[in-house]
Amino acid sequence: MRRNGNLVLGGVLVGLVVLAALVSFVWTPYDPVQVNAPDRLLGFSADHVFGTDKFGRDVFSQLLVGARTTLYVGVVAVGIAAVLGTPLGVLAAMAPRWLGEFVMRVNDLVLAFPALLLAIMFGAVFGADTLTAMIAIGIATVPSFARIARSGSLQVLSSEYVLAARAGGRSRTRIARTHVLPNIAGLLIVQSSVSFAIAVLAEAALSFLGLGTRPPTPSWGRMLQESQELLTAHPRLALVPGVAIAVAVLGFNLLGDGLRDRLDPRLAARA
Repeated sequence: MRRNGNLVLGGVLVGLVVLAALVSFVWTPYDPVQVNAPDRLLGFSADHVFGTDKFGRDVFSQLLVGARTTLYVGVVAVGIAAVLGTPLGVLAAMAPRWLGEFVMRVNDLVLAFPALLLAIMFGAVFGADTLTAMIAIGIATVPSFARIARSGSLQVLSSEYVLAARAGGRSRTRIARTHVLPNIAGLLIVQSSVSFAIAVLAEAALSFLGLGTRPPTPSWGRMLQESQELLTAHPRLALVPGVAIAVAVLGFNLLGDGLRDRLDPRLAARA
């Protein structure tokens, strides 16, 4: 662990985001949605660590609750992608060639749609809210999991112990459950970390465009959107959520790189 700086630094940054989200369940300095006109646009102070916004709401309290929203969207979106993408990838690797090719071509078709574009389409059809954003981001991330699962499954299926299992008469379902899934779990964990960073960015962008989390629920992306008209006079209103988004994305990316180095035997042997 000491030799893998990416894993340690990524874990620390992600830990800070998770800690902020957990703290928000039990404590915030002020009510994050309470409008207090006399205290609007206050600067950094002991009472308001990051000041207040144009409605007099405490920025630090919004930041804490926004971390909860960001992690919630990321967990559900990545969960949807993993649950749908992993079986599709394993199926494409183990099924007859024509079926595997069909699955992957459909997968490539979904991959052609950017996550934000798909989320905008979903928002226009089903209405813009947190649930719509989670589903859209999750569906857009399915192809990544399917490709990773298929690639890893093909490597496992070519191994000698799988050939021995086939010769022993084991079914494809049992081979997938006993041999394939445990051996590609490391790849899926790394992909989950990277996809989480993408989900954080996508949620922030959707909230910035008004297609994500609805008011008054705090969201880092909407904090950026509300601060743009005051960017010159009060840049801290954009700086605080912007740094939070950057820390979360950087943390998950570094965590993914570190996990890849630890879980890949070839890379671990060089360390």
